[in-house]
Amino acid sequence: MDVQNEAVYILSAKQRLGETKHCWIIGFEKLFHAIATLLGAVLGAKTLTQDRCDLSDAFTRLSELVAPEMEAVNQAIRQRMQSEHAPRIPELSAHLIEAGGKRLRPILTLAAANMFGYQGDHQIRLAAAVEFIHTATLLHDDVVDESAKRRGRPTANILWDNQSSVLVGDYLFSRSFQLMVETGSLRVLDILANASAVIAEGEVLQLSSQNDLSGGEDRYFQVIRGKTAELFSAAAEVGGVIAGATDAEVKALRAYGDALGIAFQLVDDVLDYGGASAAMGKDVGDDFREGKATLPVLIAYAKADEAGRVFWERVIEDHEQEDADLEEALSLIDAADGLGETKARARQYGQDAKDALAVLPQTPVTHALGDVVDFVISRAY
Repeated sequence: MDVQNEAVYILSAKQRLGETKHCWIIGFEKLFHAIATLLGAVLGAKTLTQDRCDLSDAFTRLSELVAPEMEAVNQAIRQRMQSEHAPRIPELSAHLIEAGGKRLRPILTLAAANMFGYQGDHQIRLAAAVEFIHTATLLHDDVVDESAKRRGRPTANILWDNQSSVLVGDYLFSRSFQLMVETGSLRVLDILANASAVIAEGEVLQLSSQNDLSGGEDRYFQVIRGKTAELFSAAAEVGGVIAGATDAEVKALRAYGDALGIAFQLVDDVLDYGGASAAMGKDVGDDFREGKATLPVLIAYAKADEAGRVFWERVIEDHEQEDADLEEALSLIDAADGLGETKARARQYGQDAKDALAVLPQTPVTHALGDVVDFVISRAY
């Protein structure tokens, strides 16, 4: 090899080495970027998981603050759902009551009494009555909706039958009134009796307007305020009444329960279009298949073009649905930011609930009730 060719070879080798070194650098940069991205995703997921754990801890803290009373409530529930002559009543009741619900509504009753330093035991009866009312409405609701899953388990109407579900629900309603009467307070009897009527009215209104988009948001909020928020309101209200709270304080408790209940239902309606099976124990799209005009649907319908409005009227009002329609519904809701706007409304009602706590005694229970608002809303994320 002559000197000139050797020089060319050496230069070429250096170039190849430089290119190889450059490729190594690019490769390391890509690898580093990939690792950083993965690490960021993991840390982000960890942070999100930690946030959710912290919010779940908020509910746990509230539960712990009323734990002795809640144990007494559970004992009262087990005793009062018994029947000497009809064993199906405790069997069917236990299927739903022992299915792992958080007992949020009776906890509101206990918390409200606790923040005023109540030393009696009537809050135990009232909390049990609230849970019986709630369970009765769920049994009836599953029959009306022909639901197959509740709290991750087959519904009572599937395992037994519709007749048994309705009659056991009636029995639990009756038991709840026995518990109310035992407190000797006509005022709490009036509050919970009125709540029972409002809940039933809300369910009937939802049934009669289920496949109707024309009622818009006004009717939607009327329905959820009746069928969901009313029991939250009454649960908190009677706890304050039995503890001797002032009228202003009782009014604040009712406002807290109302706003919390609306936020709770808004989040449930979000979950029905994403992640509901894990978060709620029921299947994604149940509300859609039943033709319910929930807020995400109403937002999408209001923003839809002509083709979109035709679609919504077919699947909701005419209740004519095909296999691919749920996917199309999800796409239209996403395009209209229906879930995002519903979450924003839930956050606003959550803030209203927190604001209502300002006039109440500032105790550990009161602070925990504020944190529980965030826990309820966090289920949507």
